[in-house]
Amino acid sequence: MSAILATGIALAAVLTATLSGIFGMAGGIVLMGIFLALLPVSAAMMLHGTTQAVSNGYRAFLTRDHINWSIFLRYMGGAALSLAVLSSIAFIPDKAVVFLAVGAIPFIAALLPKNLSLDITRPGMPYVCGFAITLINLVAGVAGPLLDTFFVRTELTRHQVVATKAVTQTLSHLMKLVYFGLLVSATSSEMSNGLALLPWWIYLLVMPCAMLGTTLGTRVLDRMSDINFRRWSQWIVLALGTVCILRGIYLISA
Repeated sequence: MSAILATGIALAAVLTATLSGIFGMAGGIVLMGIFLALLPVSAAMMLHGTTQAVSNGYRAFLTRDHINWSIFLRYMGGAALSLAVLSSIAFIPDKAVVFLAVGAIPFIAALLPKNLSLDITRPGMPYVCGFAITLINLVAGVAGPLLDTFFVRTELTRHQVVATKAVTQTLSHLMKLVYFGLLVSATSSEMSNGLALLPWWIYLLVMPCAMLGTTLGTRVLDRMSDINFRRWSQWIVLALGTVCILRGIYLISA
């Protein structure tokens, strides 16, 4: 791996972790786009999972006092079921369809009345969220726009939103590493060849970069009001949904 490519990967890890540190979202999908432009799909999946697991894990540590553990524990139940289902049937839907579905969800959610909204604080909703997010994350690599729709209409504070999303995303990305690193690579020569292209030290490089970006983003979050946080979050959710839809259209037409 060239020094230029390694530097680009490191900078991408810092910048996207900073973005996620502020809003608890957006950085993951941007980072996946960058990695897919630079690396084979299999290598991008594993490096993205490593970077995001560290970024979200460190963000969860920094904001641990604000985590809603009740939501997280129920989220884990849905996530575990999703991983078990995918592992048992080895079903991978068309990625273009997944991107279109993920992109459409923020717009559909924005039009739903309050009593039908995807509010993760509602009874049973954390299980639904855990199952859906893990499913999409394992298939498409990112599930940020979908996860955000479960939080954007809640009454949680900005710190609770960022902290709880961080710990749920840490779990999802660790599951992605298990899924692609152990289950998929064991049966796919293409996956194994893609992973072989990356030197071991690149995984170590992105870890402190993700932690640095997370620290910077968290400091910005502390200076932001709940009103501005929620306003910007809603716009970012719709923007990411648009990106996913365009990505899906591109994959269909390619």
